[in-house]
Amino acid sequence: MLKKDILRRKDDFTSIYKKGKSIGERYIVLFYKKNGLSYNRIAFLASKKVGNSVERNRARRLMRENYRVLKDNIRQGYDLIFIARNSINGKKAYDVKKSMAGSISKAKLYKG
Repeated sequence: MLKKDILRRKDDFTSIYKKGKSIGERYIVLFYKKNGLSYNRIAFLASKKVGNSVERNRARRLMRENYRVLKDNIRQGYDLIFIARNSINGKKAYDVKKSMAGSISKAKLYKG
């Protein structure tokens, strides 16, 4: 991921939470909103409810890796925030990928 692809500013997060839409799945929650750019900007979050730092980092790693696999099939021009739920602990990458793919398809963000 390039630096331009990562959401960092508080204003961006606030805007997505207030004006965007959300989709809940078993292991993640997806917030999304059009950004008017030709590329997607993303963020992966895991709160302290997910667990200690090891578990939070693993959750973010799982989401990042599965996004890398799925990103070629996702429409461009959106801000995406993937938030890990505490049910993600101890799950395999395949389970998280299924959850992410489900949320992306519910949001109708797949190409074609």
